[in-house]
Amino acid sequence: MTLPSPINGKSIMIKKYFISVFFITINLFSSLTVAQSCPIKSSELLKTVSYLSSPELQGRMPGHVGYETASNFIADEFEKMNLKTYMKDGYKQKLFVEYNEIKRPAVFNIITREGSRTEYKLGDDFVLRGFTGSGKFKADVVFAGYGISQPDKGYDDYAGIDVKGKVVLVFKYNPSWKIGEVSFDNGNPREKTQVAKDHGAIGVLMVSFPNDKNPQAPIGSLINGKGEQLLDMPQIHIDLPLADNLFEGSGTTLKMMQSAIDTEKRPHSLALLNKVEVEVKAEYKKEAETWNIAGIIEGSDPVLKNEYIILGAHLDHVGGQGDGEIYFPGANDNASGSAAVLGIARTLSKLENKPKRSIIIVLFASEELGLNGSTFFANNLNIPKENIKSMFNMDCVGYGDSIQVGGGIDNKEMWDLAKSIDDKNDRLMTSNTWKGGGADAEPFYRNGIKTLYFVTTNSYAHLHKLSDKVETLNPKLFEAITRLTYRTLYEAANI
Repeated sequence: MTLPSPINGKSIMIKKYFISVFFITINLFSSLTVAQSCPIKSSELLKTVSYLSSPELQGRMPGHVGYETASNFIADEFEKMNLKTYMKDGYKQKLFVEYNEIKRPAVFNIITREGSRTEYKLGDDFVLRGFTGSGKFKADVVFAGYGISQPDKGYDDYAGIDVKGKVVLVFKYNPSWKIGEVSFDNGNPREKTQVAKDHGAIGVLMVSFPNDKNPQAPIGSLINGKGEQLLDMPQIHIDLPLADNLFEGSGTTLKMMQSAIDTEKRPHSLALLNKVEVEVKAEYKKEAETWNIAGIIEGSDPVLKNEYIILGAHLDHVGGQGDGEIYFPGANDNASGSAAVLGIARTLSKLENKPKRSIIIVLFASEELGLNGSTFFANNLNIPKENIKSMFNMDCVGYGDSIQVGGGIDNKEMWDLAKSIDDKNDRLMTSNTWKGGGADAEPFYRNGIKTLYFVTTNSYAHLHKLSDKVETLNPKLFEAITRLTYRTLYEAANI
């Protein structure tokens, strides 16, 4: 056996070094090339949004067959991609949520003191709160300001007025001002309704602030607040012209009343002269079965595949009312995010060279109810929390004019990666970011997992409205933010 000379041995070492550098460079170049050559197209994204926001799915409210159909669609797509199941028995992670189905009829009429009746239309003039109770009556109306009864804090809209057997008209939100250093709690619909019921009222009308620069129109919403469901208390969000009609003959207006209350920081409650005729029917379930849908794209590296990045979006929206008389399509919120996540998963699943780290793809239930799905997922992880390197959330990514990525203060490395990728491509990402999670990223952030939140700017013009339809979306921006998320995710999974 002939031993190599020192010179020959050194040459071999140098050769091995350059070969190693060569292959590292090739792998890095390959990774960057895969990330850059992104085949995601807006046409496919919009096709998915069109289905998810269609009348067939009726606004995708968890507990309704429309959400079940949407979740089955996602699970079927995961199976087609051959994603690894997240749960032992499949892609669905079961949880239970409150559910309220609003049936026909949905009636709201105003009857003047002279006896004339004006009928109003569900969707155009009023909407029912998602957790409205049922009721049928003709009753007097009392304006009760902010609907607050907290005499211990020096404020009570119900002091000195009789609302027994009547309907109260209240501002939808609590005031922004305080009395001294004291602010008010119990500002959610269920809480305001409980206060009204405690004073003898039989229903609640909610109205937006007339003095706002752009007063909020009636919207679909499932946010309800603490407490038990009030089965016999209709909750109706009426448009401002209807409130003006109720004030006719009173000698004042809703705008004047808001100004007086806000200026003086004291109640100006008032019995109105016109009556309302209401009929609402709702069927409530305290616990309805629903699901998060989750699958795994397993990493290619034998060691790093045990580390994960989560890519998620909420699949749900706020449903429909009146047995399908109206439904809220939720194209931007959040069929867009769901379609983007699905599009990214399809792209990743077709790659010959999968990312080194594993990627969990998840569509959450019940964001609209209060982050129920993402909270359940984050609190019931099937993998060690410390193995999760980051969570990427996509919410409302189809409408607007530029891109924001939240979470950049706490997750600066990932945010900088996204910004550098955008600078080389579409250059649509603003420098605005924030601390923490937000929306479905929030439960992960609270559990110590770093997050990024991908969202478009000026995204909420149609939020929770009947007009949130696929034709309002911005295809170029939708494609750009989806590609940015894909490229950031792919590179992050290979760092």
